[in-house]
Amino acid sequence: MSSNTGTEERAGLKAAAAATFVVFGVNGLVFASWAARIPAVTQTLQITSGQMGTLLLCTAIGSLLALPTAGLVVGRIGTANTVRFAGVLAAAAGMGIALSLSLTSIPGTAVSLFFFGIGIGLWDVAQNIEGADVEHKLRRTIMPQFHAAFSGGAFVGALIGAALSTLGVDLPLHLLVIAAVVVVVALVVPRHFLPHLSTAVAVGEPKPAKGPSAWRDSRTLLIGVVVLGATLTEGAGNDWIAKASVDGIGASESTGALMFALFVLAMTAMRFLGGQVIDRYGRVAVLRASMAAAAAGLGLFVLASNIWLAGIGAALWGVGAALAFPMGMSAASDDPKHSAARVSVVSTLGYISFLAGPPLLGYLGDLTGIHTALLAIMAPILVALLLAGAARPLQVDQEPGVLDPGQESMSGDAAAPESSKRE
Repeated sequence: MSSNTGTEERAGLKAAAAATFVVFGVNGLVFASWAARIPAVTQTLQITSGQMGTLLLCTAIGSLLALPTAGLVVGRIGTANTVRFAGVLAAAAGMGIALSLSLTSIPGTAVSLFFFGIGIGLWDVAQNIEGADVEHKLRRTIMPQFHAAFSGGAFVGALIGAALSTLGVDLPLHLLVIAAVVVVVALVVPRHFLPHLSTAVAVGEPKPAKGPSAWRDSRTLLIGVVVLGATLTEGAGNDWIAKASVDGIGASESTGALMFALFVLAMTAMRFLGGQVIDRYGRVAVLRASMAAAAAGLGLFVLASNIWLAGIGAALWGVGAALAFPMGMSAASDDPKHSAARVSVVSTLGYISFLAGPPLLGYLGDLTGIHTALLAIMAPILVALLLAGAARPLQVDQEPGVLDPGQESMSGDAAAPESSKRE
């Protein structure tokens, strides 16, 4: 009987891991399918780049409003139902965008993008909480692979968007098809997620614990600062590496695009391979090495005198940017009883940086040139490097709010027991 139960649990865990992988991938597909067609939106609505930026701000506002409350939503209805709700909301918003574009309605597009941002924000937090739960149950690091699925989905979505644009397929039709895919995935795939904690009370497992707000937990906030620096590093590479290659090194636009592709490829590959590295060397050591690699790669990219050295810098930059965000999610969820609220806090801080950082670099670039402006990222990278000890694996019987962050930073993973050194 116990052998059969163990086999069923392992099968269920594998199914949950596969389902989480798919959900991450589709999230990336949705994000890139929209982003790749932004030029078509500006043409359809006949708006300027600045007006398009204002429309995109509607998405950012929706996400930033949803992220702080996402932990409460997951605690109430579970990760599976949150993904279902968020997916259907994002799909409905996508249909609204398609209809608004067909009617060339700027207000309708703005409202639809706002709700699209809410759906994507809730979806993102829920998938990270589920991924962290699967990771804990597997007792090995798998979160970077989930984020690699997002990167891979985004890559595929960008290719699809480029292909449909080349073929002249109308954007509303493209969005309607993507919305239909999202509805199917959101309603079907989460049925394989792990049981939510609130449903586990009947079998004697603990309820999600209530306590002080996660926004007042010192360890969570420090992890959030680390993730903030990491997401600024990633976001700046995504948005500016191609243009910086053209402006700073004199590369052609096609070479700049290839430089961006190299950055994304290095980041995706490192996410697929990173779990084994984290399991071997520990979360804090890998986090410090990642930030050091990002700083070295960024410096080489900016200071390189030729395209080949800049390419090496871009690849090293991508490797360094790959693992910090997934490791931050793992660290925030070390105690499953508090994971929903803490992942929500860390995600919020990370996405504020991801959404706001690149535009601020753009304003700085107007003064110094975007190539030189990228050096400003060195400051948050170094801060993340110094605070990496906050991500040391936590013993679940400890209350993280009373830990001494300075002691964590000095001790790294060394103070954690072997049984907890999964990350």
